[in-house]
Amino acid sequence: MNKYTIFLWLIIVTGIISSCNNQGSNADEENIMPDAVVTPVTVTHPTHGGINQTVELNATAAFLLKTFIKSNAVGYLQTSNIKLGDYVTRGQTLFTIKTKEAVALGNTINSLDSSLHFEGVINVRSPINGYVSQLSYTKGNYVQDDEQLAEITDQSSFVFLLDLPYELKRFIQQNKHLQLHLADSTVLDGYVHSVLPYVDSVAQTQRYIIKTKANQLIPENLVAKVHIIKQQANNAVLLEKPAVLSNEEQTEFYIMKLMNDSIAVKTIIKKGIESSNAIQIIEPVLNDSDKIVLTGNYGLGDTAKVKVEHIEH
Repeated sequence: MNKYTIFLWLIIVTGIISSCNNQGSNADEENIMPDAVVTPVTVTHPTHGGINQTVELNATAAFLLKTFIKSNAVGYLQTSNIKLGDYVTRGQTLFTIKTKEAVALGNTINSLDSSLHFEGVINVRSPINGYVSQLSYTKGNYVQDDEQLAEITDQSSFVFLLDLPYELKRFIQQNKHLQLHLADSTVLDGYVHSVLPYVDSVAQTQRYIIKTKANQLIPENLVAKVHIIKQQANNAVLLEKPAVLSNEEQTEFYIMKLMNDSIAVKTIIKKGIESSNAIQIIEPVLNDSDKIVLTGNYGLGDTAKVKVEHIEH
């Protein structure tokens, strides 16, 4: 074997050894590659229950009937027995008026004949039960005949006025009984008493009168929240809202369902009624034992490795 042949064999052997070393290095690198990314998540279970889709509207407190208390003579207010906000009853004396004739002639007539007891005082009484909402004169003022002295709101005429968009009219039949939510968290039960036969030309709303049995004084113009039910379902399969995701166009909705303790799979769903905190799942059929990713689901791939940190019950 000559020198050239030996040199050629040395080159071949060196190449084989180098290749083996590189393969071993690559294998080692593959062995130390980190595992696929594991996303920490929390999961929840489907539940069964009723769900409503509602629209929130405003209803304003109002007194439909207000009675004006008027003077029935020309003279001076001798007494004024009320003040703003007072509750008065039917037949209660609100004012006394001494006629100008009595002021001018009363002492003269009595000095001529004391048995006449001429006073010329007229009582003005309340015709209804209600609250004093306006007071125009006080004791000592001079008033004309038929002049307005005060205004009494009729307590029995208290209602809430709901301006309902006309396109929602078809839902009012199933919402005859309503709940009114006040700003102080008070909830009143009410019912639709009547509807006015006209529509606002600009807003295209129709006014409904809602009556309620309120055991407390509710000020006029207070705004209450009313929820009109548009759709409802009983014994529906429900998921919390954060568990349901969609594509950018919101044309496809899906959930991440756990196949085992560490793998979550994208599952296309058909959703139904949606409330403020839950969504009805129509398809596929979910069991109460199914585990659905609640948080940490955004951006997960079709089949993703996850680590369950908490289960919502």
